[in-house]
This record gives sequence, C-alpha cells and structure tokens, in this order.
Amino acid sequence: MVLLGSVVTTSALAKSRKKQQRTTVVGRRDTLSYEDSRRYAYFFLEASRQQNAGNFSGAFDLINHCLDINPNAAEAYYMRSKYYTTLHLDTLGLRDLETAARLQPSNSTYQESVAQLYIGIGNYDKAIDAYERLYATHRDRDDVLEVLVQLYRQQRDYKHMLDAINRLEQVDGGSDQITMMRVNAYEMMGDTKNAYATLKGLADSHPNDLNFTIMLGNWLMQHKRQKEAYSLYEKVMRLEPDNAYAQGAMYDYYRATSQDTLASGMMQRILLGRNTPAATRIQFLRQAIQDNEQEGGDSTKIIGLIDKIQQVVPTDTMVAQLKVAYYSLKKLPKDTIDSALVQLLALQPDNAGARMQLIQNNWGKDNWKEIAQLSEPGMMYNPDEMVFYFFNGLSRYYLKDDDGALDVLKRGAAEINDQSSPDIVADLYSVMGEIYHNKGLNQEAYAAYDSCLIYKPDNIVTLNNYAYFLSVDGKQLPKAEEMSAKAVKAEPKNATYLDTYAWILYKQQRFAEAKVYIDMALKNSSDSTSDGTLYEHAGDIYSELHDYKAAVAYYKQAQQRGGDVKALNRKIILYQKRIQKSK
Repeated sequence: MVLLGSVVTTSALAKSRKKQQRTTVVGRRDTLSYEDSRRYAYFFLEASRQQNAGNFSGAFDLINHCLDINPNAAEAYYMRSKYYTTLHLDTLGLRDLETAARLQPSNSTYQESVAQLYIGIGNYDKAIDAYERLYATHRDRDDVLEVLVQLYRQQRDYKHMLDAINRLEQVDGGSDQITMMRVNAYEMMGDTKNAYATLKGLADSHPNDLNFTIMLGNWLMQHKRQKEAYSLYEKVMRLEPDNAYAQGAMYDYYRATSQDTLASGMMQRILLGRNTPAATRIQFLRQAIQDNEQEGGDSTKIIGLIDKIQQVVPTDTMVAQLKVAYYSLKKLPKDTIDSALVQLLALQPDNAGARMQLIQNNWGKDNWKEIAQLSEPGMMYNPDEMVFYFFNGLSRYYLKDDDGALDVLKRGAAEINDQSSPDIVADLYSVMGEIYHNKGLNQEAYAAYDSCLIYKPDNIVTLNNYAYFLSVDGKQLPKAEEMSAKAVKAEPKNATYLDTYAWILYKQQRFAEAKVYIDMALKNSSDSTSDGTLYEHAGDIYSELHDYKAAVAYYKQAQQRGGDVKALNRKIILYQKRIQKSK
C-alpha cells in the first residue's frame, strides 16, 4: 500500500461517516451476485489506480462505494483504515482495521497490523489476543511467539509467558537463549527453586564452557548464597586462571564480603593481565579511577597505574585514550597532556579529536610550524574534516607561505558539504580572501569574502577587511559602508573598525562625519593596536576640514609609527605652507 501523502476532502469524509453506520458488519454475507462481484472488482481496481496516481480523495470515495457494494470486503476496510490513520482519525482507522482482521482471521497482514496498532496505543490485552489469533493460523512463526513473550511479561502474566516460551522452544528447538528466558520468567514469578534448577541444568549441560558456571555463581551471589558462589568461582579460577569473567566475578565477591585487600589484588591482576580483554581492562581502570576519586583523588596513584598497564599493553589505544581523558580531567600541565596526546596519535593517527585537542593546545603558543605539522596528517586521515585544512592553511599563512596556504585552503573548499561547520568554512574563505588580496588578486579576494559571508554573515573580521579594501579601491562604497557599520556596531570600541568606517566616510567626502569616527578611533587606540595608517587617515580627514595644524601633527605621528616617511613629508610640507599663508 503506497504511503498516503494527501488529504481526503471534507465532503468525502462526511459521506464516509454516514455510510459507516450502515456498513458495520453484523453478519457475514457469504456470496455476492455475479454482477455485484464484477462491479466491486471494477471499483476496487479503480480505487487502487487512483491512489497510485495520487488522487487520494477520489480513491477514498471509490473505496466507500466498494463497501456499499460489499460490506464484508476485508481488503476495502484495510485500505480505508490507512486513509483514516493518515488523517489522524485513529478511532475510525482502528475500527476498520479490526473489521478487516475479524473478516479474514487467516490474513497475517491484517492480524499483525491491528496487533501492532494495539501495542502503539498501549492496549496490551487486545494486542495479546491479536497475536494469539495470528499464532493460531501461523504456528511456525517464532517472531510472533517472541512478541507474545514480551507482551505477557509486560502484563506480568508469567504463567502464560512460560507457556509462550515453551511454544517457542517447540518451534525453534532448545537453545541457551530460550533457557535464559525461562530462568527470567521464574525469577519474575519469585520461583527461585525452578530458576536455580534451570540455570544449574544449563551450566551442567555445558561442562566445557565455564562462563555458564560463573553465571550460576552470579545468580547465587544475587540470592545471598555467597559461599556456594565462591566455591564455583574458585573452581573456574583453578581450571582457567586467566578467565577475565571469573576474575571479575571474584572481585565482586571480595567487594561484597568486605575483603578490600583481596579485591584490590584481584583488580591489579585484571588490569595487568596480558590476556585480559581490552573492554574488561578499561572497565576496571574506570572503576579504579572512581575508587581513587572517592578516596581523595590522588592522581599520582592512577598515573602510576596507567604507566604499569601501558608497559603490559603498550599498543592498547583504549588505555591511551583513557589516559588523555584522565590527564584532562585532573587538569595536569598542558605539556603533560600534550605528551599523552602525541602517544595516542602514534597508536591511532586517525583520531581526529585527539589531533584537534593537540592543535588547540599549541594554538595559544603561536607555534605555527608545529600546528602545520600536526594538521598535515589530519587532512590525510580525516579528509572530510574541514578544521585540518583551515588550521594548516592558516599556519602556513602566518609562516609567510601564501602559495602553500592557498593550495591547502582551496583543497579544503573542495571538501565542503552539508555537514561542514559554517564557522570553519567561513573562516577558511576569510583567510583565502586575505591571501588573494596580498597577491593583488582583488576580484578573487572579494569572491572569497562573499563566500565567507554566505556561511557567516556576522563574520566581523571579514566585514571590516572587505569594507576597507573596497574603500581603498574606491569601489562599491555604499556596500562597504554597510559592512563596516555592522563591524562597528558589533565592537563599538575597536579602533581598527572605527578607522575603517571613518575612511569610508572620507572616501564619500563626508568629512565632518569622518572626523567623528576617526576621533573615536584615536581615543580607543593604544600603542599596541595603532599604526601609522590610523594617524595618516586622521591627518587626511583633518586637512579636508582645513585644520592644517592638527593634520600636520597627525602626519608626524604617522611617521613615528612606521608610515611612509617620504610621502608623509610631502603632505607635511604642503600643509605647513598653507599654515604659513593663513598667517
């Protein structure tokens, strides 16, 4: 049945509700006349055709007409129930589905659909009845019996749950899983005698698989029969000294009986055992950390323990990962954490998280060479991680390798997809724009900046730089002003952003407004943030306002801050002459 994707018309629904009253099945009509049978077949086929064509309203009307012809047509009720369900008329949908299932009790699709619907609305008693009817006609279906086991368990009807398990065993034959289901049923009934006998029978039937013996011991522990459990654990330990499951069970026994020294010794045995499964080792290492934290959190003990474990299993990546996590949790020195991260990456070079953490730890040190070396393998092992392209390109940019940086960033841009972080993509294009501008490729730079702002319209650095470069070129000044204003609004005391906005106003010959913002820029600047350009801009703005004395003073400050001495000297001489003339 195709998924219904349209809404049946209101008029059709109203007609159907009226018809529902007279099509309710009271008694089964065994036969239709030959003519009615042909009419029914025609209209049902047409309903199916209209449904497949997407004309759901028409199909709905035709199905109702089919039921007028034959009120005992199970397939028509089933089809109409889908429409009601799509319209969220669950009561009507359930009624039609129940009718279809009652009319054709041997139809597994109808029976299973109505049973699943009962489960969906939480009517487990009716769900049980439906599944029992389904089983009655399909006694080979173990999946139906498995559902019945769960339903009887839900209803706490353990007697019938056991009956369903027995029937399941008849279909599938005996199995360890079915035996454990029976044990669980006895447990829920409180029948510990049969639960123990069944579990012991399972263990006895597997003399070469001691895990069942341990399972029996665990059951005994849960039921306060500790001595019997210990006897079983000890037996397994004699036969298989390296059995991690038995060691874990013995550890739990020591803990439960307050034998802390023996428990600690067993934990050490598990942690330092060469044959201990990796998952078990990690489980107990986490337990050791938790115990240590409860005892005061002496990190030196855990660090020493991890070192011992790594001597036993030096290539275990799970231990290396937990080591990094523990070092970070305890906020050990960054150099110590970095050392653990390097060790982890040597074992697991495709661990993107560890590599990223190591890059971030080096970021604050401005160690661009190290960051470039760390991010290079990241692009190879995790080619879809944009962050490695960004950091590699950015570090190369800071190392004055513009060509290498641009190559990496372009490769990163080729990997952008719907899952890429918008912030990282925006930053990647922002750096590309800077490099293109440095190379004198302004059109490419502006295209990169436009791409950046598509992914992150509020990227303040790009808004400011893009605006400033446009103003220097004398192009698209209204657009430049709009972008610069956003940057100033975001950081109203940023001298660089204020200077850009003032310069754009200057380029538009709005000198009085430009003076307001250049004064704000000068007020918010400091020796560490200001350069000759800011003071030269101030001089140019003041000169247009005929304050030549102030302009000359700003030009001289621009020279002191690394400005172009010759160019500034020409301006100084020009405006000094004008000062003289004004006198």
